[in-house]
Amino acid sequence: MLTYVLAVLAACANAASSVLQRRANLGLPAEDSLSLRLIRALLRRPVWYAGVLGITVGFLLQATALSVGELSVVEPILVFELPLTLILGSRVFHARLHRREWLSVVGMTVGLAVMLFCLAPSGGNAQAVDGMVWPIGIGLNLAVVATAVLWGRTAKVAERPELGGRRAACLGVAAGCQFGLTAALMKGAVSQGGQGVAAVCTAWQLYAMVASGVTGMFFLQSAMHAGRLLAAQPGLTLSDPLVSVLWGVVAFHEQVRQGWWLLPAIAGAAAITICVAVLARSPLLGTEERRPVRARHSIVRR
Repeated sequence: MLTYVLAVLAACANAASSVLQRRANLGLPAEDSLSLRLIRALLRRPVWYAGVLGITVGFLLQATALSVGELSVVEPILVFELPLTLILGSRVFHARLHRREWLSVVGMTVGLAVMLFCLAPSGGNAQAVDGMVWPIGIGLNLAVVATAVLWGRTAKVAERPELGGRRAACLGVAAGCQFGLTAALMKGAVSQGGQGVAAVCTAWQLYAMVASGVTGMFFLQSAMHAGRLLAAQPGLTLSDPLVSVLWGVVAFHEQVRQGWWLLPAIAGAAAITICVAVLARSPLLGTEERRPVRARHSIVRR
């Protein structure tokens, strides 16, 4: 039960962070995605620091949840960041949630409950991962991230602003996959906790996790600026738990139910996917858009 509570609290912190970061992103040009100009502009906005604090708290709660529970349980619960973001955003941006949003939130809740009950993930040992699993898994994960980023970069947003949606979607997938890798490395680091704090601090996964998390944050900020959030949100929300579950089952040997249990589990996952797609098109995700596209050497002013 503690695992579920911590995961839900992490989703709440991430939702608060998303709203604060989106507020900080207002007025910044979409063409600054994948650019250090974006980071420099955000560093001048105090609300962005509050957003970073929120995601840091969520990160710590997620790490604690992973220290006591399975990766295949914790990460799917984090998809609740999306409906929680909408609910909080409705208060911050003074926009009312309609029946479509509430039904989707209920659908996600039921779908997640069915999926977790039917799969019943258990077991797993991040310390017992075979020597070559880490480099192979990290290599494959980064290859998917790089493919998504490269595909997004082919969209010339400065010349054709309508391609911002494709870039946002690709960068959203890249950020989600990178955060999935971060969660796997986090699980590997916290699994050393039984040997003491020193073992955690000297584990290579801890430092790889920090580098992966920073990279994921960079892709996330770029996705928020590349195009409309309704393009970025589905890939971001779904790729993170998908990659994390794959790490949990394939690398950490977490056990899930087999046989006919897979049919309702797949139905629950499908319900989550449909509800995420519906929520991602909520007008609340577009209340603060569109952002201007400016000449390359002009100066952003607030």
